[in-house]
Amino acid sequence: MNNVKALTFGFQHLLAMYTGAILVPLIIGYGIGMTPEQITYLVAIDLFMCGVATIFQVWRGKVIGIGLPVVLGCTFTAVPAIISIGNGAGIGAIYGAIIASGAIVIIISGFFGKIVKFFPPVVTGSVVMIIGISLLSTAVTNIGGGDASAEGFASGTNLILAFVTLAVIIVVYRFTTGFMRAIAILAGMVAGTVVALFMGVVDFQPVRDADNFHMIQPFYFGMPEFHLEAIVTMTLIAIVSLVESTGVYYALSDITKKPIGEKDLARGYRAEGLASIIGGIFNAFPYTTYSQNVGLVKMTGVTERKVIFMTGGLLIVLGFLPKFAALTQIIPTPVLGAAMVAMFGLVITQGMQMLAPEINKSMENALIVACAVGLGVGVGVVPGLFVSLPDMLETLFSNGIVTGSVTAIVLNIVFNIVGKKTK
Repeated sequence: MNNVKALTFGFQHLLAMYTGAILVPLIIGYGIGMTPEQITYLVAIDLFMCGVATIFQVWRGKVIGIGLPVVLGCTFTAVPAIISIGNGAGIGAIYGAIIASGAIVIIISGFFGKIVKFFPPVVTGSVVMIIGISLLSTAVTNIGGGDASAEGFASGTNLILAFVTLAVIIVVYRFTTGFMRAIAILAGMVAGTVVALFMGVVDFQPVRDADNFHMIQPFYFGMPEFHLEAIVTMTLIAIVSLVESTGVYYALSDITKKPIGEKDLARGYRAEGLASIIGGIFNAFPYTTYSQNVGLVKMTGVTERKVIFMTGGLLIVLGFLPKFAALTQIIPTPVLGAAMVAMFGLVITQGMQMLAPEINKSMENALIVACAVGLGVGVGVVPGLFVSLPDMLETLFSNGIVTGSVTAIVLNIVFNIVGKKTK
């Protein structure tokens, strides 16, 4: 394949993953109260690190890289935890936890296959469900305008923009196939922003204020801080991401007809861990495989790694262009909220798909899901439930993801490992 074709296919992969790549830093930036300038950097460095992480994974080295046509981006499963850590312990604790969890992933990469039995779909599906549900309140608040106490919250203008965006997403998804369907949410965001432009509610000031070029720098937001509860939370999320990535690796192995073994998986896990460490140093995020790009590989039949190298290169270039990153901030909050409803709804349905066959297997699995999701979501609604516990445990279990994850892991051991019935 010549370079022009590879670049074209690479750009197609960039568009397929772009919505997720920009939504994560935008949600986190707004969620922890960053300034427009800081959010611009956050988007730019995330795009840069998506490219770096992708190249790590596509490159088949002796230590890192699965060597399959896989694109990496920040996992949505990390969003609520990062916001919670940032608002509770500060931004330094976010990056300390990301760096530490990346190091732990590298340490366990060689034998993760042996402990994966503790993280079957009944556990990971429950965690994904909890994460998706916990994110919905943010999405719906953004539909109203982002600040429930503001005078114009839930105004007619905000609702019109949100529902126009959702309508476009639904229409594109319903009446198109292949690549267009893959970028339905991006199409909805563009359409919603265009409508907002005609309504006079688009602010181009962040773009005007942004530089034409900047150099990335380590510890842009300050030095990392290492808090045990934050590290435990991010490590649990990293493990869930590894389980999801394993499924993606096997799917791509089947599509490309390239068998993979334990050593290949270990290199893939190490690449994700290394990307998280570097992401933490440059104040980005943990990274995982993007399944929408797997669908694009299957649809196009183009499996050459050269294409994904091009995608990684394009993402790295965009990371040096602040004005391009600042363009994401002209997207009105209600438009973002509508896109978030669709994206987080898909996260929930992904969890449901993982759980459906597990629940059908046994009532024990149904009880595991009921308790894990019930406690995980419940603690998110009533975070003061464990106020009587020692400070460290209170901080740890006031996080719904941790509570739900630990519940699912323990109950899975009780019902399906230690207490497994024999016939």
